[in-house]
Amino acid sequence: MTRRLAEVAKKVGVSEATVSRVLNGKPGVSDATREAVLTALDVLGYERPTQLRGDRARLVGLVLPELQNPIFPAFAEVVGGALAQQGFTSVLCTRTVGGVSEADYVDLLLQQQVSGVVFAGGLYAQAAAAHGHYELLHERKLPTVLVNAAVQHLDFPQVSCDDVVAAEMAVAHLRALGHERIGMVLGPKDHMPSRRKLETFLAGSGDPGLVEHTMFSLEGGHAAAARLVKRGVTGVVCASDLLALGTVRAARRAGLVVPGDISVIGFDDSALMNCTDPPLTTVRQPIDSMGRAAVDLLVAQIDKAVVPADELLFEPELVVRASTARVRP
Repeated sequence: MTRRLAEVAKKVGVSEATVSRVLNGKPGVSDATREAVLTALDVLGYERPTQLRGDRARLVGLVLPELQNPIFPAFAEVVGGALAQQGFTSVLCTRTVGGVSEADYVDLLLQQQVSGVVFAGGLYAQAAAAHGHYELLHERKLPTVLVNAAVQHLDFPQVSCDDVVAAEMAVAHLRALGHERIGMVLGPKDHMPSRRKLETFLAGSGDPGLVEHTMFSLEGGHAAAARLVKRGVTGVVCASDLLALGTVRAARRAGLVVPGDISVIGFDDSALMNCTDPPLTTVRQPIDSMGRAAVDLLVAQIDKAVVPADELLFEPELVVRASTARVRP
């Protein structure tokens, strides 16, 4: 007990006596200090005293699929900063292959009595995935926000980049450069943002025979693009920057020059895409605006406001760099 008091007091910057008063429910402590002590207990992994367990921790789960794609650490930084400004601490939960699953993290976050959860790039975007843990959150009425397109039956507020506009921008840019054989490298077939991009591509007279689905990784992009290169595409629109970098690598392995022989467009505009060779033309997700909006929606739910389960669509931006050029005659 003494060690716990000392650790919590040091974390919060108050005396051990103050921590003791909070843990024993004694008066003489401000609401802000009381919340800070309880949050420190949660962060340090200590159980709250029984009489205090009814209070939700000022912790918010931030569940991400990975950290290798630089867009997710960038998003975590935005959300974490916005939460801190509202007096909350983010708890980063990253899925691992063969390790802790989204459902496991949801169980853990519920045990920790978090105030809410923000998901980005989660299983809610995959139609064929298990969604029972989202239904559990809904049953518990835990404030939750989903970032980017989700399957339709999940009844949560969403913050999304407009995939329709993103696909239209990318394809229009390539067509303005004279490209006619335009291919797409997308995520899995049940991935909702990829589905939206594909529907837009096909609605604009895109060739369904020049579409490849793959996992979201540099290697997946390489394998998918290698198949498109054999079909003679001159431009490729990708569903992420990592897929685009894999496409550039596949083109070079085939002896082609980017953008002289083939133009490549990414999606996200994640960190260092202006430093690649060539600097990558991409469609930028407005992650600052999206991250702040996600936090605003979550905090509104925490404050008991009525937040409709609508999808807020944010406009992307085409960032033209050096991986696209006019098609060769």
